[in-house]
Amino acid sequence: MAKRASGKKATKKATTKKAVSKRTAGKRASGAAVEPEIRVKEYAQRRERVMKALGGAVGVVFSGEAGNTLLGKWRADQHFVYLTGITDEPGAMLVLDGKAEDPRRRVMVFLRPSDPEVEAWDGYREGIGSAFKAKYGVESVMRTRYVPRLMTQLARKRKRFACLHSPAMPDAKVSPDLALFRQLAERVVGVSIEDRTELLPALRSVKSKAEQAVMARAIAATAAGHEAAMRTMRPGCDEADIAKALARAFEDAGGEGMGYAPIVGAGLNTTVLHYTENRGPVADGDLVLVDAGATFGGYTADITRTFPANGTFSKRQREIYEIVLEAELAAIAAVKPGAAMWEVDRAARKVIEKAGYGDAFMHGIGHQLGLDVHDAEPDGKLKAGMIVTIEPGIYLPEEKIGVRIEDDILVTEKGSKNLSPMIVKEPDEIERLMRG
Repeated sequence: MAKRASGKKATKKATTKKAVSKRTAGKRASGAAVEPEIRVKEYAQRRERVMKALGGAVGVVFSGEAGNTLLGKWRADQHFVYLTGITDEPGAMLVLDGKAEDPRRRVMVFLRPSDPEVEAWDGYREGIGSAFKAKYGVESVMRTRYVPRLMTQLARKRKRFACLHSPAMPDAKVSPDLALFRQLAERVVGVSIEDRTELLPALRSVKSKAEQAVMARAIAATAAGHEAAMRTMRPGCDEADIAKALARAFEDAGGEGMGYAPIVGAGLNTTVLHYTENRGPVADGDLVLVDAGATFGGYTADITRTFPANGTFSKRQREIYEIVLEAELAAIAAVKPGAAMWEVDRAARKVIEKAGYGDAFMHGIGHQLGLDVHDAEPDGKLKAGMIVTIEPGIYLPEEKIGVRIEDDILVTEKGSKNLSPMIVKEPDEIERLMRG
């Protein structure tokens, strides 16, 4: 999850490229298990891959502008986070110039000027001295006041810019990098603008071993939350009781927050795909659908389970549940390198259509997962290292029955691996645990 600076003064010790966080270092010293993390070296490798792919064109990635943080923490653009690890600098900018004569200027980070009056309200920021540079592995860190002059110089020297931000829809503002490049092209003769918007989604979609470990940690915290939700629900409770138990268990298990607005719906609410009110009553005989994922290290899990509120599926509920479970297992079996997501979707849809409920499965089979719950979607087919969700469902409002089952699946060299098998989904096992 992205973080905004707290009200405390930034007094962190400099973190060198070989250093680790205080939390990790403390665990090493005590002999406890070391929490997974993305190291500075990996961020540098990501930037190198981008510059190599750009072939001499200049790329720019923005962190995004600050909004109204009174309603929640500010969240940086995830392309920017992926390439820098910086999560708490609104208005920042990363410039990648692979042909820079000075090797220190191949990667440049620009931050807003320091403003003590603003920081007194929003939180104190780190300076841009050696500690900040070492922490993020960037040698050139400057204030944004220098951006106009520097970008004009790059326009004259390189003549090539590459758009890395996702293209905007026709009714929205153009992406910030394209807007900047157009301004430069109006002022410097011969500047070209290239479309490389597929590059970062392709890189982000294939998860490194470190990313896989971080996501496994998020899934472990999520497992604790779903178990707590299952043990909390009972006829007469409220959806809010379940949602609170879920959130507490995420935190107690080491999760760092919610990856998205959780869904806890009972009865008719199980049939609302993006239900987030989470305040309705839970009646005897209801199903309860729980769609929630914890975050860890900025990465999120995404798991859905459907439980009987009273601990026992009715005959009809079990019938629908087992169709969805069969469809999910068929889709997971179809996940492999070289497969397209539409083929995975078809595997699940064939099961549901054969059972006569094709019209009741009205959404896609899943999506990429990572820094965002609906992570950057690359072009092309599945590749080893991708992590996708598989989440078929059947929704019957007239019967107040909605069933969705969702797991997080790693694409391996030869097939796939379910990263969330510890979260029970077999109906007999669910009933046994809820009775116990």
